[in-house]
Amino acid sequence: MHTPVTDAAGNNQRHDQGLPVKKIVLAGGKGFIGSYLRIFYEKMGYQVIMLTRHPDPQQVAEAGSGYKEIAWSDEKGRLSALDGADLVVNLAGKSVNCRYTQKNKAEIFRSRLESTRLLGETILACQRPPAVWVNSSTATIYRHAEDSKMTEADGQTGMGFSVEVAKAWEQAFFSFQLPATRQAALRISIVLGPGGGALPPYINLVRYGAGGRQGSGRQRFSWIHIEDLARAVHFIEKEGLTGVFNLASPHAVVNKDFMGQLRAAVNQMEGFSLGRIMALPTPTPLLKLGAGLIGTSSELLLKSRWVFPENLLKSGFVFHYPELKGALQQILYGRQ
Repeated sequence: MHTPVTDAAGNNQRHDQGLPVKKIVLAGGKGFIGSYLRIFYEKMGYQVIMLTRHPDPQQVAEAGSGYKEIAWSDEKGRLSALDGADLVVNLAGKSVNCRYTQKNKAEIFRSRLESTRLLGETILACQRPPAVWVNSSTATIYRHAEDSKMTEADGQTGMGFSVEVAKAWEQAFFSFQLPATRQAALRISIVLGPGGGALPPYINLVRYGAGGRQGSGRQRFSWIHIEDLARAVHFIEKEGLTGVFNLASPHAVVNKDFMGQLRAAVNQMEGFSLGRIMALPTPTPLLKLGAGLIGTSSELLLKSRWVFPENLLKSGFVFHYPELKGALQQILYGRQ
């Protein structure tokens, strides 16, 4: 990573060309996706500024390369970060991987809407508004679908808490009229990647002999490799795109096939484990009982998400990992 220098006006400059360094602001970017995007964009020479509730001075000092962390509560710092940015990516929001108490459900709503509102209002106050604002949403916005794939144009929204969150999130985002800033909402499917994401709990199920289907096994599992997610964000930025985008591989699989492919991949690298001799299924009543006991929703496993990235494909985006087998080989073994 390069160390930016500045011109007389204090703007970061590229060493080799004397051009301003591009700037990306990651809002709520300390999770799995945000951490990957930070590395992805730093490798391309961008200055990365993180909007976070709790800036870490030590991490900033160790990072170098123009990396900054700004507190959400720092109104002046937030405005300075967004002013002149090439790209703003909002990932902020309380994790849905929690007990669904009334308090947590309210925070899931509040955190998403509040971060979106703050970003929109700050962009309106910028003298040089960001060129692009990309806001997270979720593929859970669509209905339970085993009969047909959901596209951005024809997909039907569903019902329930998660759907209401997604709809309110997108409504808050698109309520801002920003003539100088392109806006894109990302309906993100289940993210798979090395070192985190949704995969580790499934791998543990396989290792302990519970790697069979969940429920009927017919529910669709829409997923995306984190590298393709990052590439899609950059593609939207550089191709001048706007609107809603499904971030999912074009090849969703049913749950039964997902667990089967995962077992085959995991067992390649394991010595003896229960996963080699058994793959117990988890019946629907047991999943619902377990979800009820821990106060969460069984839809995380049982909802059929059949999401198709029509807008990305029509715009010319090419997935590096369109098939699950290749994605698992890369994640578990580093094979391209």
